Amino acid sequence: MKRKTIIFIIILILAVIIIEVFWFINKDNGSNNRETNNISYFTKDSTIGDVINNEVFEGFGNLIFPIDRSYDLDTTLDDIDDIYVWYNNIDDDTTVNIVNFLKEESDNGEQVFYPIYSEEEMNRDPDKRNVGLFFFRGEENNKTAIVNAGGGFMYVGAMVDSFPHALALSKMGYNAFALIYRPDADLAMEDLARATAYLHDNASDLKIDMADYSVWGGSAGGRMTAWISTYGTESFGEKAYPKPSVAIIEYTGLSEVTGDEVPTYSVVGTSDGIASYRVMEDRIERIKENGTDAEIEVFEGLSHGFGLGIGTKAEGWINNAVKFW
Repeated sequence: MKRKTIIFIIILILAVIIIEVFWFINKDNGSNNRETNNISYFTKDSTIGDVINNEVFEGFGNLIFPIDRSYDLDTTLDDIDDIYVWYNNIDDDTTVNIVNFLKEESDNGEQVFYPIYSEEEMNRDPDKRNVGLFFFRGEENNKTAIVNAGGGFMYVGAMVDSFPHALALSKMGYNAFALIYRPDADLAMEDLARATAYLHDNASDLKIDMADYSVWGGSAGGRMTAWISTYGTESFGEKAYPKPSVAIIEYTGLSEVTGDEVPTYSVVGTSDGIASYRVMEDRIERIKENGTDAEIEVFEGLSHGFGLGIGTKAEGWINNAVKFW
């Protein structure tokens, strides 16, 4: 009996030793891999300067945050609310996840920012150097979304109004592109038309499917989304490309309906003092009367610029929008 007990204890000790050795080896390998990839993750205490000056974002890091807004580079990622006027419900964890996603993609050798104008065009008009697409990769050759942030055509609020959507879509397997455009209504539409053309022309190289693409936008970006999907790229300086299969529009008080709208999905809050939910409801009804699919979600008590609505009653609306798509 004693002999069996001793043998059992020896086996138990050996098992513990083997487990400890295995854990140490894997821990060491994980450390080496992390060091080899040179990944240094951002946190809520990281500053805007830490992000835009990171070497992996060289040449476009300044476009991650609004170039048309003044801010202190020492502002931490959990304190960016004042930069994004008209926006509410900014989620700090999402901000950190976005910059970490972009950095890790870059560290892994993936291109995350794509200029859409030629060098010659940018030399003629330097403002076009501040235009391009941030690519949030999903599955190869899967469907594609173009996402347009708002900002009142005063600035581009990508960190709260297009990057979060693009990241969420990429996690669902879709390929999402967040457009950084020139904050002027006419120029923004030229940029969106060029971005659409660029993605169609380079779909094979980018390994994306543009056959059933969607366009998304909030506030000013929602107007851009409505205009490009109604009037087409040919109305904004490009040749005619296929229209998107759907338009996903957040909180914009656009009222016009021409009869040429694509299927449209909208969301808005009843306490939005900028975009009237009644105007948006009326537009959706008129689109439906023309025989085109359209839906709207109205959230009681929500104000303008809730983005994905994380932590609010609107949270999860993006899943409904994807089903509509």
